[in-house]
Amino acid sequence: MPDRAVPNPSFPKPFIDVRGVSKTFFTKRGGAIEALSQTSLAIAEKEFVCIVGPSGGGKSTLLNIVAGFLKPTTGEVLVSGRRVDRPSAGRVMVFQEFALFPWLTVEDNIGFGLAVSENASTRKERDDIVAEHLALVRLTKFAKSYPSELSGGMKQRVALARALAVNPEALLMDEPFGALDAYTRNNLQRELLRIWEQQRKTVLFVTHSIEEAVYLADKVIVMAGRPGSVRAIIDIKADRPRDESDPEVVAMRAHIRELVLSASEDEHDGE
Repeated sequence: MPDRAVPNPSFPKPFIDVRGVSKTFFTKRGGAIEALSQTSLAIAEKEFVCIVGPSGGGKSTLLNIVAGFLKPTTGEVLVSGRRVDRPSAGRVMVFQEFALFPWLTVEDNIGFGLAVSENASTRKERDDIVAEHLALVRLTKFAKSYPSELSGGMKQRVALARALAVNPEALLMDEPFGALDAYTRNNLQRELLRIWEQQRKTVLFVTHSIEEAVYLADKVIVMAGRPGSVRAIIDIKADRPRDESDPEVVAMRAHIRELVLSASEDEHDGE
């Protein structure tokens, strides 16, 4: 009896698909700085991915290209099969700076993007979405407060709620906890994972902290030094919540640290 034909496995297309992206910046003096070189990576829908690497390795440049704030010199980025050529409410950025409007209350800051969003056409719908996201980040009691009355951690929770309120396809985060003290940073990491587990947004998160990356991510992308490129992609299999003393977590941090250090050394060797 002949063997039964087995169909080829079908793999879903990546949700964020970075294809051979390079980025060169030109200075006023006519010089050129290559920030990214032939960078390719694929991120699945609902995946939490962190990017680490040496300073100046193109991490934020890559994030801004995915966001549509920068155009690549070569290559392209596809999100959900659509080419990125401009910013979109479907890809929302959360920065290290809170970027809140000081003259607006917490609830008005969260609802700011909804005025032009397709997700809420009436005031009642906007109010319901704002209330939902105030509760999501546990700031309902501070709805009428102003940013000047909030701690740094609370401001970043407002920024996160504002980003999520427009129901983006992807959440892009550029060192969002980098300016916070260690205690507040650890609390916000836990909060972010709680929210991510509820909403399962696709997250691309830039950080300089290897500990943060291993704690948060499904996958860690290690960038090489300037010009930036993907040096390694590490899957993090440890169950959440992750204990920093877990031998698997400790070994993963050490492995990634070695990759980042060797990327830094390679950059200096090329100077």
